[in-house]
Amino acid sequence: MTMTPIDKGNLVAQWAFDTRPVLLRFHLWLEDVEVERAQAEPVSAHTFTPRGIARCLAMTSAATALGTRLFGDYGGGAGRDKATVNQVKKSADAVSAYVMSEGLWHLTRTLPENHALMVCLGEGLMPKAGESPEMGANPMLGFGRVYARPELARTVDRRVRRLLNEPGHTFEQFYGWLQSRGITLWGAAVDTLENTSRFADGKPTGPMAVFHLFDSPLRLSRPYESYMGCLTVPARIAQAAEQASVLLDYRTPRKQVAEAIEAAYPGIRREHIHVWTLRGKSRVHRLGKLWDEWDRLGVHLVEDGWRAPSGLEVFTDSGTYAPTFLVGSWKDGAGATHVFLCDGYAATAEAMQAASLSDVLDVHSTMAMFSPSFELPCDAEARLMQLDPSAPDFAQRLAELAGGRQVEAGKVRTYAEAIEEAAASNMPRGKQVLQPDDFLPEKDWHVLASVGYMCDDPYTGASGVTQVADGVYRVTTRLATRKASSRITFTLRLMEPFETTRQIFSPLLVRFLSGVDHATRPVKISDSGRIRNELQTMIPQALEHDGERIRVRFERINEMVLSRDKQAKIRTVLEWYKAHHPVWFEWLEVV
Repeated sequence: MTMTPIDKGNLVAQWAFDTRPVLLRFHLWLEDVEVERAQAEPVSAHTFTPRGIARCLAMTSAATALGTRLFGDYGGGAGRDKATVNQVKKSADAVSAYVMSEGLWHLTRTLPENHALMVCLGEGLMPKAGESPEMGANPMLGFGRVYARPELARTVDRRVRRLLNEPGHTFEQFYGWLQSRGITLWGAAVDTLENTSRFADGKPTGPMAVFHLFDSPLRLSRPYESYMGCLTVPARIAQAAEQASVLLDYRTPRKQVAEAIEAAYPGIRREHIHVWTLRGKSRVHRLGKLWDEWDRLGVHLVEDGWRAPSGLEVFTDSGTYAPTFLVGSWKDGAGATHVFLCDGYAATAEAMQAASLSDVLDVHSTMAMFSPSFELPCDAEARLMQLDPSAPDFAQRLAELAGGRQVEAGKVRTYAEAIEEAAASNMPRGKQVLQPDDFLPEKDWHVLASVGYMCDDPYTGASGVTQVADGVYRVTTRLATRKASSRITFTLRLMEPFETTRQIFSPLLVRFLSGVDHATRPVKISDSGRIRNELQTMIPQALEHDGERIRVRFERINEMVLSRDKQAKIRTVLEWYKAHHPVWFEWLEVV
């Protein structure tokens, strides 16, 4: 329906009013907004959040996409050596994590007084298989970060520290305490910069900011990141399998999955069944058997360069979240039916985010827990994480999963520790196949997914950040919840000169590293909270929490994460703040 100029003006004015906390924080002017809905009602009519919060999340995703694309050194790693590429990735991660965190801080000022938001799952927490320590220690929003009105945030934060540090204090006790005091805690799964390598290389598609908000905290009791096997198919296929008395999940032989597809879509040709998995030589050992299984069935294993219905070429080197939005069916120009599904594995945060879209996108998703080292084929990894590390035959059963070859004692200990770490983090163990329900304390749960596109997305056709005039940019975002989704395109004007805006989107510590003099810059009381926040985002491995105090131990920082000269500069800044503003920085101790 065509909008009149008055209706359009009212729409823009209402969005500007609802999202003013985020717009004001980043000095942005909302010039225009375009909303494409998949249903008649707005997403806010279906979600558990108030309209203003939902819209602020969309604007936060847009600000994160815009700020990272403009000031994250997009393409700065193209053709460079690994060390340089890694530093470009870290710089981009730092910008995206900072902008997302600042947006959340400001939008949660408008939360109801008894509501708080906590990060429960984040990508980039720790190095996984194939990553060295400096590669895995990325700036991020990690477990336990609480956003709420100040008094409530401090109250919940104290309880989170107890959950993390007090032996025997369980998630059930933590969650029960919240409920007994009438506190509503929303949980979040965050990846502020999905496809970081593609961003650093300047690829035209892929990079995005992903934020999933749940109406309860996830059941985790401490930080956790590993790998998860995941299979996502259209819900219609799972229903067809059920009618044939076949349980369709991650363990189901792919021959039976193909038969269920044919039952759900009579007459479909096998070559029109498109299976997306991660590809590449480095994944042959992990996924080779799965690829062979699909190949023998005559289906199409999606390769780099295959064009999605959007007309854009897909990629299979990374990015396991975005393909979920294409899972489903369509007809080509000749009227033939095509089906798209996702298989293989993903990092924990991405897997949970994608799986939580089940009710949103009418898909069926199941997962299986893998180890962080991921040295065995995916079918063996799923069985490995169900073993009892204290059992006397643990090493023997591990050898059987490794194809009958003996596993050296060091690796046996590593696998045992991985299983114990999953148990200590309250990961849902004891089930060979997991669903999103297993991560949430309430079976009747809801999710609001917010995505900001930094570059074009092949799976939805969404456009990335585009400059339309001097200082004016179009940014596309997506809000999705159960039975509702919207594509929202903002036209945003920078209210300050470009270089001034760079400082607005840059963490305070990054500004000091880039040459801003901390000793002559006007100090605000908010500097205390911002620096505390940035330390937890940029160098969490160096922080030691002692009640309300945070001790910064620079010897824990890998030089390849943060060079010695940058460490020295940050130390100087922290010591200056501590000496000149001891009351505001009472929480800080530098050792």
